Amino acid sequence: MTKDIRTRNNDLLWANLRAYTPARIGLARAGVAASTAEHLAFQLAHARARDAVHDALDVPALMTRLLQLGLAPVHLHSAAPDRHAYLLRPDLGRALDAPSQEKLLARTAPCDVAFVVADGLSATAVARHAAPLLAAVLPLLDREGWTKSPVTLVEQGRVAIGDEIGVALSAQLAVVLIGERPGLSSPDSLGAYITWQPRPGRKDAERNCISNIRPEGLGYADAAAKLVYLLTAARHRQLSGVLLKDDTDAQKALT
Repeated sequence: MTKDIRTRNNDLLWANLRAYTPARIGLARAGVAASTAEHLAFQLAHARARDAVHDALDVPALMTRLLQLGLAPVHLHSAAPDRHAYLLRPDLGRALDAPSQEKLLARTAPCDVAFVVADGLSATAVARHAAPLLAAVLPLLDREGWTKSPVTLVEQGRVAIGDEIGVALSAQLAVVLIGERPGLSSPDSLGAYITWQPRPGRKDAERNCISNIRPEGLGYADAAAKLVYLLTAARHRQLSGVLLKDDTDAQKALT
């Protein structure tokens, strides 16, 4: 009887903890192994993560959603010709191909910020969350009088491709919205990378990142507020990266 009570209490404890995290904790067991249900759930999560990495971005569908926001997206492509090359050669995903470079030659009007949407390692994340995030953040920037270049949509792109695009568009700041490496509980996590004075050769330490943007993680409104805060601070201090801190959570705690 005592053992049964202890077991029920233990199960209740783990059930309560699972309500606060999507992590796999307190898994049901069958002998020394995970239960069949837990094993199948893990296989499903793994398959979803693999699909997110390998699936192609539906460019026409996303272009339509961006047009509905009143944007005029420019479709670009990295130097990686396909997904296979993209995964094997990260360097190719950091540079534009020749036709894309030519598309940007005539766009020389300086601007405050250039938004780049790239599929990255999860086209699923970009397809689901890039447009809603832009819908939340652009009105905040318009209110403050920020000038923006046309949004660029890059296939087979990595974070650093925003440096080349930022230079081509004469942007003070580049924001790259990109699909992050999928996890077993988050195959559709979107990241936003902010770079002051983008140019080829910038290091990751010179960027700020807002991660896990999705309804189950950092919601669109909160992500937009963080993004505008960091953009404003970066322009004021004329830097980005490890020297620029996100103090929005601390400020909320004081109010």
